[in-house]
Amino acid sequence: MKFELYADVVLKCDVQEHRLRRGDIVKLVDHHMAPDGTEGYSLEVFNALSDTIAVTSVPASALVLSTN
Repeated sequence: MKFELYADVVLKCDVQEHRLRRGDIVKLVDHHMAPDGTEGYSLEVFNALSDTIAVTSVPASALVLSTN
């Protein structure tokens, strides 16, 4: 599924290296294709004060649209 950039989406799995949990809401900031053809997204995570707390990449299969 292709997501719109700067949309809020929900993680479907944990991202251990950034202490992100399934269900966390993240902001998509870039779309990319891996050399093996896997579709992925770079995402940014903010705290309640709008400070960036993590930037990472995940495969598109790790995301679902937010209902907010």
